[in-house]
Amino acid sequence: MRKVLIVGAGKSSPFLIKYLIDNSVKENLFILIADANLLNLKKINRNERCKTILFDINDVDQKKKLIHDADIVISLLPVHLHILIAKTCLELKRNLLTASYVSEEMKLLNNKVKKKGLIFLNEIGLDPGIDHMSAKKIIDRIQADNKEIISFKSFTGGLMAPMSDNNLWNYKFTWNPRNVVKAGQGSPAKFIEKGKYKYVPYYRLFDNTETINIDEIGEFEVYPNRDSLKYRKLYNLDDIQTMNRGTIRKVGFSKSWNMLIRLGLTDDSYRISNSKNMSIREFTNCFLPYDPNKSIEKKVQKELKIKSFNEEMKKLKAINLFDDKKKIKTDNGTPAEILEEILRDIWKLEKNDRDMIIMYHEFKYRNGNKIKKTTSTMVCIGDNKKFTAMSKTVGLPLAIASILILNKQIKIRGIIRPIHQQIYDPVLEKLDRFDINFKESN
Repeated sequence: MRKVLIVGAGKSSPFLIKYLIDNSVKENLFILIADANLLNLKKINRNERCKTILFDINDVDQKKKLIHDADIVISLLPVHLHILIAKTCLELKRNLLTASYVSEEMKLLNNKVKKKGLIFLNEIGLDPGIDHMSAKKIIDRIQADNKEIISFKSFTGGLMAPMSDNNLWNYKFTWNPRNVVKAGQGSPAKFIEKGKYKYVPYYRLFDNTETINIDEIGEFEVYPNRDSLKYRKLYNLDDIQTMNRGTIRKVGFSKSWNMLIRLGLTDDSYRISNSKNMSIREFTNCFLPYDPNKSIEKKVQKELKIKSFNEEMKKLKAINLFDDKKKIKTDNGTPAEILEEILRDIWKLEKNDRDMIIMYHEFKYRNGNKIKKTTSTMVCIGDNKKFTAMSKTVGLPLAIASILILNKQIKIRGIIRPIHQQIYDPVLEKLDRFDINFKESN
């Protein structure tokens, strides 16, 4: 029996686990799921082909034993922990998959991974993952017809499906809340627009939106995400004039989120002394000027230049920023950590909530003397709180690709991404069976 080790059993894991269990007899699989959180493990339906184990990433002996006994490893740990799994996989000659961006530390392992004939397939989730595969398939097709691609834009968003879109922010958490709170921090967003390089620092990121229209779904806003420039070479688009990858949100979200940035609530660089048992109202007041004659609400209005009856003020009240009863549990937390705690309760999924993933690609290319445009759109609706669209679109590519590797259908070695036809063709074909598919229009 071939053993699959899954490290991490959080929000993105349910469809991954279900797919592997459903295919365990056909593919002769045994699945072992390791996690540091006992509650995560208790939610898993174990059987004779699926077991769970409490896991400590710092227990070197346990980590080595689990990886040694596995035929392939899938890491769903936080990004910074992948390298700890990767180094042990390298030592013990085990193939590895992650849904995360390739880190600089991971890149450095490339030659060693190649020499040992291993596959470390990264960026095989949703974004990154399905975005790479669906885009590269069209790019390769256009270029095979000797047409020059002059513009490529790609946007992805995890949102609430219309039937569950029931709060003022049009948003709830379907993946790691910390990643949402810290979105866009670090280096500026980088892209190219009509031959001009553009750099958008964090403090202006959510002011830098444009709108797109998705047929039968409606209008959305998008903002640039990370470094789009590095994908020119990966996608064989070195000379492209416009390339921009970004994030989709409901119209108005970015303007509202920018208020939290301007107040300082998303900062993760310092700690709030004695934050535990502070009321949320007191926490909000930490970032406002001292003025005993003005309420916190009035100070926020002045600071953000908004009116009391403004929709934005309603949104701030909706996330309890002025609540004087609810206490903060995080001790000496950063503003971002405390904001995450506040929002985690308010934006949690209810039992029957359904989320929605939208992915949108736009290609412009020369066809003779004419400029042609092709759009490709994917909309995926989740089932419920557990089996979300986010879990589906992150977990299924990982599961499908892991079986491809086990069956020796992927020949490339090293630190790789799913931008090769031998990967994207079979993965996209199987995703189509789960209604994860794209609608093209010209």
